[in-house]
Amino acid sequence: MRFAEIKRTQKNPQNPDSPPVFFNRMTNEQSTPSISQTSQQLRNQRPPESPQRPSKIARADGGDFSDIIEEEEEEEERELVEMNPRTQRYLVAVEYIGTRFFGAQKQFTCRTVVGVLEDAFQKFIGQPVSIFCSSRTDAGVHALSNVCHVDVERISKRKPGEVLSPHEPTVVKRAVNHFLQKNGGDMMVIDVKCVPSDFHARYKALERTYFYRLSSGKEPLSTFEKDRTWHVPEELGLLAMQKACQVLVGRHDFSSFRASGCQAKSPVRTLEELNVTEVASSMYFPSKLEREQSYCATTSSVSISNNLQVDSTPIAGTSNQLTETSEGGVVQEFGARKRQRCFVVTARARSFLYHQVRLLVGVLKSVGTGDLTVCDVERILEAKDVSAASPMAPASGLYLGHVKYDLPSDA
Repeated sequence: MRFAEIKRTQKNPQNPDSPPVFFNRMTNEQSTPSISQTSQQLRNQRPPESPQRPSKIARADGGDFSDIIEEEEEEEERELVEMNPRTQRYLVAVEYIGTRFFGAQKQFTCRTVVGVLEDAFQKFIGQPVSIFCSSRTDAGVHALSNVCHVDVERISKRKPGEVLSPHEPTVVKRAVNHFLQKNGGDMMVIDVKCVPSDFHARYKALERTYFYRLSSGKEPLSTFEKDRTWHVPEELGLLAMQKACQVLVGRHDFSSFRASGCQAKSPVRTLEELNVTEVASSMYFPSKLEREQSYCATTSSVSISNNLQVDSTPIAGTSNQLTETSEGGVVQEFGARKRQRCFVVTARARSFLYHQVRLLVGVLKSVGTGDLTVCDVERILEAKDVSAASPMAPASGLYLGHVKYDLPSDA
């Protein structure tokens, strides 16, 4: 008959603050519990979650994810992360076209940014990894630079179990991009940096910048711009939109620009920057007239400013294939598409509420079309109710532009 091993604890009378000693009655052996055993015991002693407590819903934020999460959740996540001294943590910046991604956060049944990136890393190093993003963009939202971190342990393929020195960042970038191009080619690593093991891509972010593109004009949206911008058939008033931005910038209660389902504790946010800029369309090619002017500017003895004075201001809504007539006018050539006016809304803050950027753009667009006034924007902000705001802008025009960090030096 086998007897269960019976243990009792015994304090050291010489040093009461020392860890308890486990005494085995069967073998008369003493042992001190390891740190990992003690940590596991403490975790097991945690009270179970209350059944009334709502489960955490995994969601994407379309650039509007609040970085200020409940303190309890942050503490739990940090405690459960086991630091492996044999791994190297990399900070990885990626760009992607969000059209075919169902958001950034990993989902087991859908194609996501994290899922595709983890798959590429696994093919590179031969073992699974966990990737944590700075911003959980929504389905259809693009990124010029979304930052994440990943821990990689380099194991020898010739001698299994032998840990080698970490890969250089340039090697990681080149290898992961190789596998990304085989999986749709709509995402690419643009930068990699070695960081300390406690550097977190999400919690260490100081600032996030988002861009939103709008195309204004009666002409149908170009095929090349599909799912890259929000097409607004009406003309947009730039000055009115800029005045509305002045009302919204700063520290406010943005409850009117907070979608249902937002898990942030407070609706108060500080919007460091919000403005609208008119820019050239992304698919811009010089017309014949512009090419001739450019040629004259480089060959003529007249100053460049004088040569370009004739066409120094873009002609809104005109074609990029223009021909000068004998009478001195300009006509559009057959088969050429008319240009649309392109606007970019820039929003910069440490954190955003759920769908905050897209709700802000929806109101600014209504101001640009004349459906709302600047006074209406003030009323919507003071209402502190999302039902008072205009319809939310679609995801296709939103871009995560930049995530700012106070990065450690390479030395």
